[in-house]
Amino acid sequence: MLYNITNLIEQSAVRYPEKDAFKCLDDSISYKALDSKADQLASYLLDKGLIRGDRVAIFMNRCLDTAVAFYGILKSGGAFVAIDPFLPLERILIILNDCGIEHIVTTPAQTRKIKLITQKAPFLKSIVGLSENLDVKTVSWEAIFSRTLDDYSPARILEHDLASILYTSGSTGMPKGIMHSHHSLLSLAKLEADLHNLDNSDIIGNFAPLHFDQSLFGYLSGPLVGATTVIFPDSYVKLPASLSALVAKENITIWFSVPLILIQVLLHGHIEKHDFSALRWIRFGGEVFPVKQLRQLMLKWPHAKFINSYGPSELARCTYYILEKPPETDDPIPLGTVWNNTEFKILDTDDQPVNNGEPGELVIRTATMMIGYWNRKELTEKSFFKIEMAPGYDHIYYRTGDLVYENEQKELMFLGRIDRQVKLRGYRIELDDIEAILLKNELITEAAVIVVKKDLEIRELEAVVCLADGAKINADDVIDFCKLFLPSYMVPQNITIMHKFPRTGTGKIDRNKIIELLETQTL
Repeated sequence: MLYNITNLIEQSAVRYPEKDAFKCLDDSISYKALDSKADQLASYLLDKGLIRGDRVAIFMNRCLDTAVAFYGILKSGGAFVAIDPFLPLERILIILNDCGIEHIVTTPAQTRKIKLITQKAPFLKSIVGLSENLDVKTVSWEAIFSRTLDDYSPARILEHDLASILYTSGSTGMPKGIMHSHHSLLSLAKLEADLHNLDNSDIIGNFAPLHFDQSLFGYLSGPLVGATTVIFPDSYVKLPASLSALVAKENITIWFSVPLILIQVLLHGHIEKHDFSALRWIRFGGEVFPVKQLRQLMLKWPHAKFINSYGPSELARCTYYILEKPPETDDPIPLGTVWNNTEFKILDTDDQPVNNGEPGELVIRTATMMIGYWNRKELTEKSFFKIEMAPGYDHIYYRTGDLVYENEQKELMFLGRIDRQVKLRGYRIELDDIEAILLKNELITEAAVIVVKKDLEIRELEAVVCLADGAKINADDVIDFCKLFLPSYMVPQNITIMHKFPRTGTGKIDRNKIIELLETQTL
C-alpha cells in the first residue's frame, strides 16, 4: 500500500533497483541509489533536530541533486519549499522568514547567493550541499553520502501530513504559500499516471523547475510506475535548438510544459532535423496555447496525442482535453472535463449554480486540493466554497477565480480570470477577449492586454504584442485590425511592439512588469 510520497521511491527501489530514476545530461541516478541517498540526507536532517512538519528549502537550479533533496526532505518528515534561485534576495528572505526555515539544501553553483542569504538570515542552522565555511554550519554532499545508516530510524509519516509549500505571487504583492499534503500529492501522482497510461518504459521530459507545480509530474508519477524522468537544465530550456536535439536524443515519450516552450521549439528548434517518433503524449498547460501554433505543431507531430491540461497550483491539475486532430478553426481549445476523483460547479456572483451554458466562477472539489495557505487563515477561508452536508461535515470546493461555461458537449470553456474583467468608461471588458482577437492576426505570435494608469484619474487600455519573424506591421495596423472585430470601447488606445515579453520564473507573461514598464514609459 502507498500511504505517503516516500513510499513511491521505496517501492520502485525494490521493483526496479538499477533502472534510471532521474537523468540530467550525462548524469543519472538509479532508484536504489536515490532511495539510499535520500535516506542519508534524511538521517542528517533528523540528527539536526528536524521534527515532522518542519520546512526545509530546496535552493537549486534544474539538476540531478533536486531528486535527492526532494525525497530526502520528505523521508525526514519535513516539507520541502522549492525556492527559485533567480528571485531577488529580499523576496527569498521573505519566504524563508514566513516559513520559519532553518535548513537549506543547495549546490555549489549557488554559493554566491547562499552567502548573501546567510548574512541576512541569522535563523538558519545549516546549509546542505556546500563545503565552504560560512557563519552557518555547512555540510557537503560528499559528507552526506558517506553517512552510515546503522542508527537511522525513518520518520513516521501519515498521509495528511504536510509535504510541500509552493509560493506564488499574491494580489497584495506578498508571496503566498500553498500547502499540499502527502495525500494530495500522492493523489496527483496516481491521477496523472492513469491519465497517460504511464508505465516503467516511459521517459518523461521534465522542463519545469521544482518551484513550478508542473515539475511534480516527473518527480511523483515517474517513481510511482518506475519510469525515468529526464531533467532539462536551465540553459537547454532557454535554447530551443539545443532542447529539441536533447528531447530527440533522450527518446522522450511524454512532454509536459507551458505552451511557450513548445512554441519556441516549433519556431526555432529545427525539429525537422530530429527523430521525435518516441513521443506519444504532448501535454501543455499554465496558459492559453495560441491555436494557430498548436495546429502547426500537431501537423508536424501527427503520431503524438496532444492534451490541454488545466489547474491552479492550489489543485495542481483538475481538467484535461484530448485533441483528436488539429483544430480546423481558431476557436479556443476547451479546458475539457474534470478527471477522476474530482467534481465541479459553476457559480454566479451569489454563489448559486448557473443555468446550463451560462458563465460563472469555476469551483473544484478534488483529492489533489491544497490544505490551505501557510500563515494565511483568512485567505484560506475566503478561497473555499463550502456546502454543509450535515452539522460539522462540509463538501469543500476551491474557488479558482476563473470564469468558465459548459458547452453543449459538456466541456468546460475558459473565458478569463474574474479579476481580468475591468470596467472602463462604463463598459465591462474582458481583457482575455481582446488578446484572443489580437492572436487571430497571423503576424502576431503573442499578446498581452493591460490597463495602464497614465495619472491618478485616467486609465487606458493598452496592448503589447510580439510579431512573427519578418512580419511587416505597425501599431496603427494592429489597431485597425482590432477595429474589425471589437466594439470601439474594447479597442486598445495604444499598441507597443516588443521583441520578447518579460516573463515570470515559470515562463508565464509577466503582466505586472509590462504595466510597470508602460507606466514609466521605458519600454
